[in-house]
Amino acid sequence: MAGKPKLHYFNGRGRMEAIRWLLAAAGVEFEEIFIKTPEDLDKLRNEGSLMFQQVPMVEIDGMKLVQTRAILNYIATKYNLYGKDMKERALIDMYAEGVVDLGEMIMHLPLCPPDQKDAKTTQIKESITNRYLPAFEKVLKGHGQDYLVGNKLSRADIHLVELLYYVEEVDPSLLANFPLLKALKTRVSNLPAVKKFLQPGSQRKPPMDEKNLEEAKKIFRM
Repeated sequence: MAGKPKLHYFNGRGRMEAIRWLLAAAGVEFEEIFIKTPEDLDKLRNEGSLMFQQVPMVEIDGMKLVQTRAILNYIATKYNLYGKDMKERALIDMYAEGVVDLGEMIMHLPLCPPDQKDAKTTQIKESITNRYLPAFEKVLKGHGQDYLVGNKLSRADIHLVELLYYVEEVDPSLLANFPLLKALKTRVSNLPAVKKFLQPGSQRKPPMDEKNLEEAKKIFRM
């Protein structure tokens, strides 16, 4: 029997959090091996565990996978969260890439210089309400189904719901005009595996704070 997947990253959200969400939604238990110092990262590099010298890295099924999209695609395929055919996978990829685009903006907000933060936040809010959320709301309205693709839970739904939680952290009012997205968030959040992941004490990571940011900068020599 294969062991639990092992996730190598620092103790924060970053690029590993979507992987944590996807494994959790699939009902897969995983271990986390936290990188705490630059030396921990060097050790992984020196032993040849990181193909491109960077994390996230996930040990799964005898492989050491790097590159976030490759890891997510493998997990989604393995646990039947990647559509039934090429057309569905193309839609799932397209929606997932839109989620990544907005997610990157939100993820980088803590790195913004203090004197630029208000302007950056306003810009992100405009992107959320005028560009990204209307597009996803339109998809759900267009086919009238419970999930984004094929009326079946896929990685696109999981990534989008994770993003909606981050949107609410930026400003809880931003979801107000998107009833179908709010319903999707509730629907996915109430799935038993996701509900468990959303409970306090799970492996889900909190928003990045100053301490977290300094730790990441030290580890990655930023």
